[in-house]
Amino acid sequence: MTANSKQRVVVGLSGGVDSAVTAWLLKRQGHEVIGIFMKNWEDDDDSEYCSSNIDFVDAAAVADVIGIEIEHVNFAADYKDRVFAEFLREYQAGRTPNPDVLCNAEIKFKAFLDHAMRLGAEKIATGHYARVRQNAATGLFELLKGLDPSKDQSYFLHRLNQAQLSKTLFPVGELHKTEVRRIAEEIGLPNARKKDSTGICFIGERPFREFLQRYIAKAPGPIKDDRGRVLGRHQGLSFYTLGQRQGLGIGGVKEKGVPRGAGAHDPWYVARKDVAANTLWVVQGHAHPWLQADRLDADDASWVAGEPPAPGAYAAKSRYRQSDAACTLAVRGERAFSLDFAAPQWAATPGQSAVLYDGDICLGGGIITETFPPCANMDRLHC
Repeated sequence: MTANSKQRVVVGLSGGVDSAVTAWLLKRQGHEVIGIFMKNWEDDDDSEYCSSNIDFVDAAAVADVIGIEIEHVNFAADYKDRVFAEFLREYQAGRTPNPDVLCNAEIKFKAFLDHAMRLGAEKIATGHYARVRQNAATGLFELLKGLDPSKDQSYFLHRLNQAQLSKTLFPVGELHKTEVRRIAEEIGLPNARKKDSTGICFIGERPFREFLQRYIAKAPGPIKDDRGRVLGRHQGLSFYTLGQRQGLGIGGVKEKGVPRGAGAHDPWYVARKDVAANTLWVVQGHAHPWLQADRLDADDASWVAGEPPAPGAYAAKSRYRQSDAACTLAVRGERAFSLDFAAPQWAATPGQSAVLYDGDICLGGGIITETFPPCANMDRLHC
């Protein structure tokens, strides 16, 4: 490494193994590395579900082993204003938002990035499984999938722009998770075997409906099936999401006289939410047409290159844990688009992100506003 390639890099240390190995890799490369621990949630930080104190102890122990400084920074006010308030607004409107997408755009790569720049950083780094490269022909920065397909997190990063990507490093995006764990064990990191976090960004893993009910009032209404029959009562549309199977309270509902194996014992799924009528529509069977969509509309689009890609054939994800699905993009201005899928997508959900890909390159995406089942031209109640 030449002298002028050494940079001051501020790493977001979460207490987890991915950010720890990120910091170690950068230190080994000769960079001046500073760790930042972000505290972003305070409402019940001493609870069993969310204790940033434990994570900070882990992050500080990692910094000690690696030999870097660590600073504790409180972004809780920014998180509540920029992320959590929007999160609640979306749920109250009957949609299902993805707080991790907004958290990355507004906190990790905005508030954190701004703070790092004030510390004189030339780059920031996080433990995300993604990659950044600069296109030699266009000069634009591209967001790429992480090399480990089972851990790729580009979906959550699709709202990052050119200015943010130009300042960002993702060292573990070049590795598989097994290699990250191996490195952590080899260099003696105290959190080498720490379980990955899977909860809401900074809020932790907790009973979600119970958590939401602290902020959103119950608004009970009918649960109806695809034949219009009332099967029960829901607690409020905010507390359910499309494709949900557990917690509906109607597991024993079946038609009298129907033999076992005829579909009457199939599990129930949330299929639609009618906000105007405060009605939750449910269907039986994973393959029910109401759970499929071959087209979706999205708005609030954010494109990595700063402008929409050309209309045409791409791949997309309408939820994080799914394979890329072949689709055709139709652009409706800079901030809205439609996707027509070659094969129906399961439980595409308003409020979630539809993210577009060209091979390994993440182009950006938007918030799903409406989905259209393959039978959209038929009578809606019976399609």
